[in-house]
Amino acid sequence: MIVKLKEKYKNEVVKAMMEKFGYRNALAVPKIEKVVINTGFGKQASGKSSDEQKKIAASVAEDLNLISGQKPILTRSKKAISGFKLRQGLVIGAKVTLRKRMMYDFLDRLIHIALPRSRDFRGIDNSSFDKKGNLTLAIKEQIAFPEVSPEKARGIFGLEVTVVTNAKTKEEGMALLRFLGFPIK
Repeated sequence: MIVKLKEKYKNEVVKAMMEKFGYRNALAVPKIEKVVINTGFGKQASGKSSDEQKKIAASVAEDLNLISGQKPILTRSKKAISGFKLRQGLVIGAKVTLRKRMMYDFLDRLIHIALPRSRDFRGIDNSSFDKKGNLTLAIKEQIAFPEVSPEKARGIFGLEVTVVTNAKTKEEGMALLRFLGFPIK
């Protein structure tokens, strides 16, 4: 039987974190607050006509919608940079912020399906954590997720996944994610 991530957090992780770090109250144990999935496709869209740019943006948004289960927000460039063939206000990326049930569903699929399927994956490096215990990792291809069919994908793009915790230190954040089942080196 597959234990859902939220139940695993409530039943196992809270107790283990209280033992390891000596918390007196279960509410003091760090938890995951949100997950942000981000991608940029400005390189693919630069130098293309506006119709082609809209098609690229639509296909990326559709794949991100399938992966996250939520409609992404398209991000625009803040200023024009001629060296990159970039105009102000051009759509260059998409992002999704997941919370609560959607977040736990996505993390479950990320840990058990997408990371093992991604090419040359040997575990999450310790340098992927910041000093507050937040994890940022890159996935080279969106087709690592089973929701995206490689035959139907118009182009391959990478994703940046940021797992935001309310941990105070890097060690607490790493321990929390390790107890949840993240494959950390």
